[in-house]
Amino acid sequence: VAHSTTAQQKRPALKGGVTENLVIINHVKKKTSMAPKKPAQPTKPAAKSRRESNVERSAYFARREAAKVLKSVLQGDAHRRAVGSIKTLVYSPTIRNKKATFALVCQTLKYLPIIKDVMEIANVLNSKWKRQVELMYIITYDILFGQDASLTGDPEKYLILRKGPLQSALVKILVKKGAKRIEDLMAQYQIYDVKKPRYVRVNTLKLDVETAMFELGKENAVQKDDMIPDLLVLPPGTDLHNHPLVTDGSVFMQGKASSMVAVALGPKPGWEVIDACAAPGNKTVHLAALMKGEGKIVACELNKDRVKRLEHTTKLAGAANVEVLHENFLNLNPEDPSYSKVRAILLDPSCSGSGTVADRLDYLLPSHTSGDSDGGDEGRLIKLAGFQKKALIHALSFPSVERVVYSTCSVHQIENEDVIKSVLPLAASYGFQLSTPLPLWARRGLPVVEGSQHLLRTDPVEDKEGFFIALFTRNATHFPETTQKAERDPDFDNLKHEAVKRHHNQKKFVRSLPFTKLSRLYLHRNSMICRR
Repeated sequence: VAHSTTAQQKRPALKGGVTENLVIINHVKKKTSMAPKKPAQPTKPAAKSRRESNVERSAYFARREAAKVLKSVLQGDAHRRAVGSIKTLVYSPTIRNKKATFALVCQTLKYLPIIKDVMEIANVLNSKWKRQVELMYIITYDILFGQDASLTGDPEKYLILRKGPLQSALVKILVKKGAKRIEDLMAQYQIYDVKKPRYVRVNTLKLDVETAMFELGKENAVQKDDMIPDLLVLPPGTDLHNHPLVTDGSVFMQGKASSMVAVALGPKPGWEVIDACAAPGNKTVHLAALMKGEGKIVACELNKDRVKRLEHTTKLAGAANVEVLHENFLNLNPEDPSYSKVRAILLDPSCSGSGTVADRLDYLLPSHTSGDSDGGDEGRLIKLAGFQKKALIHALSFPSVERVVYSTCSVHQIENEDVIKSVLPLAASYGFQLSTPLPLWARRGLPVVEGSQHLLRTDPVEDKEGFFIALFTRNATHFPETTQKAERDPDFDNLKHEAVKRHHNQKKFVRSLPFTKLSRLYLHRNSMICRR
């Protein structure tokens, strides 16, 4: 990270043996205290002074933006309910200095176990500063490993005054761990950089592929993907976050596996489609592009913060045929006439994210470095699989739906093949069968379920990310069972949807009211609500 590399060149780094590190710290302290005072220098030109002031101000706000992101990341990791990945949070519209913020968050997370130990040994946090602990982590990173030349602000000044105890605490940790250098200390955390091509999807609602290739090719080598239309491939590490085509929504930075999902669903222009768990919206606007902006996409999202992100994405893409719905997909009633023309549903539900650990930077999170990652959290996987099964059953129950795609960014069988296996009998009763998405793709599902040859998998090693895609298509000659018949089936009753149950119970309740003056008022009130 440029922020870290440049900074470390400006100050003495603790790279020698333990004895050498002690000498460096003492030498710096002695040099600082004994150095003769230099004669007063002439006043710097105003322009240079303003530039320095701007740099300090930019760094000041970057640390606070990074602290805000870091707090959200750590809270989400602790409760296993992340609002978004590190990249999603950093590159949200509210973050101004994205590059500096991203560097600070990643580097602070990388060094966080050491930073916590250093701060505990140095005993520098009182009750006041504990309330801003994420900001204190970031400042401590800058003091020990990064750039402390422009640390302005009260928390910064507080820790600068305690720089000596922080450095001494770091040396004590080196001695305790038997490490001669910082690199040796970090090696035990086994943090690796995964190099993968930079994929960008051209938003054909705004730009054609050839123009995108020409513009991106001015500074980078660009080629078309061999399988996914409108997907371009650039060298690993290509930074496009501030590129005009990205900032105006003409292209989206989206991985190849993620781009496969909308293509697998294959909606036609003019269709009505539901994106069941839509945020942050990359797949939603991909659907809109495939539909040429025609038809209608209902994009559901339950989380309020993620709804804002979804709305921003659709607006940026110019996807006018997307209707953002702040609602739980499971609350949508398949019998509601509003959804009687829905022909396709994309279901990309919450999952462990185990297939995108490298891309999401999850390997930097405390749960991963401590060994308590999603991969080992069996209880959470069971809960996720339960929700995924419930959501897939709900998607299959919409009477006019012809195509349903179920996808995850997980490598776990319990979230993938096992979910598909559990719903196959019900899917067959609705006239659905497994079909083959992207037939030219070689890697298929694990042979633990009938029809596994139709399932699609990407490999986290070979393909740099692990995705799973299943495509259900309905036989055109098959009519789904009516709700009334399904209700009489005791086996199906366990799989009834909460929205259908609620809708049915409300109707039944209204019919059972004695027709009195009070009931007339009740019915009038409800009719007015329905009209609104």
